[in-house]
Amino acid sequence: MLTATKIRIYPKPDQVNLLAQAFGSARFLYNNQLEATQKQYKETGKGLSQFDMNKRIPGLKQEYEWLSNAHSQVLQAESLNLSRAFINFFEKRAGFPKFKSKHDTQTIQYPQGVKIVEDKQVYLPKIGLVKAVVHREIVGKVKTVTISKTTTGKYFASVLTENDKPFPAPVVQGGILGIDLG
Repeated sequence: MLTATKIRIYPKPDQVNLLAQAFGSARFLYNNQLEATQKQYKETGKGLSQFDMNKRIPGLKQEYEWLSNAHSQVLQAESLNLSRAFINFFEKRAGFPKFKSKHDTQTIQYPQGVKIVEDKQVYLPKIGLVKAVVHREIVGKVKTVTISKTTTGKYFASVLTENDKPFPAPVVQGGILGIDLG
């Protein structure tokens, strides 16, 4: 079963700068990929797949050297998020993907490489050890960690873990359900 735990993190000033660069790189890549997908769709009638988006990343890193400062899997996660946004749009579960703004909540996602250290710290690749307030025990294998910065300047880490517990079975009692509206 998958469970998520949201914890508050307190980065140092130099880590705040590194996180701001990572947020900016992820936002730039997302917006660039969205623009390229829209352009491709207008020209050919088909958009870019997640694979095509990931193939564009090395070229963009050469064109914009500062993109190399962000962890590569953070950038690949943005391609996955945009691809999933298009799938949700075409299956009528969400609206058309919008360009990201730096004035909204900022997020980046680490699919692997993050460690929760016992003495209340979180290790983030290319950022280092960040002080954290872990209010409950994190049990299971860490699947992904999403770092977010709210518009008020607070930082959080949402840790998605997988444990061996089975999903709870639905409870069915009796065969007829009635509602009294009187």
